Amino acid sequence: MLPNLPNTISLFRVLMVPVLMVFLLVDVPAGDIVALIVFIVAAASDFFDGFIARRRHQTTTLGALLDPLADKLLVSAALVSLVELGDLSAWVAMVVIAREFAVSGLRMVAAIERVVISASKWGKTKTAVQMLAIAALIVEPRWLKPEWTLGGQRITWYLVMLMLVLTVVSGGDYFVHARKVLKGRLAPRPDRATDAHEGG
Repeated sequence: MLPNLPNTISLFRVLMVPVLMVFLLVDVPAGDIVALIVFIVAAASDFFDGFIARRRHQTTTLGALLDPLADKLLVSAALVSLVELGDLSAWVAMVVIAREFAVSGLRMVAAIERVVISASKWGKTKTAVQMLAIAALIVEPRWLKPEWTLGGQRITWYLVMLMLVLTVVSGGDYFVHARKVLKGRLAPRPDRATDAHEGG
């Protein structure tokens, strides 16, 4: 069975990941411009696949897994590439990537319990700032002059710091919300507890 249109768009976003990394890391003419275009198109597709899925009532289990996976692969690839280029500190990328996969793991646990943890306002704001910060870092060497500073810091520094703050805040918000909706569902069942004791 062929994937529906929203899932096809998500697959397209996954395929854009290696393309993005090639144009970021390989020394080709105007590679940064092409990488920026690829990143913007891929990031924009995240909005369209969700919109189409809701509009056409084509939400599927595959889509629920594929869409966030595509987002995290795109962001992780961009951050790792920027670290390799020396445009971003490794610890910043690690914080963002760790948060992304921690929330993904949380959603998987919730899915097992048949609980859906939807994107929060904090999460959506984080995603928007994340995309803006990454795009700014991609174009910084070409279009943002070193003397363009604010309070002694470059513009991209403020975007990265805002991205970090929202990453931590939105991640905490997801876990607090998950604790409320999953309360009691993850308590050990009598049969599981018995098995655990019998297993030594």
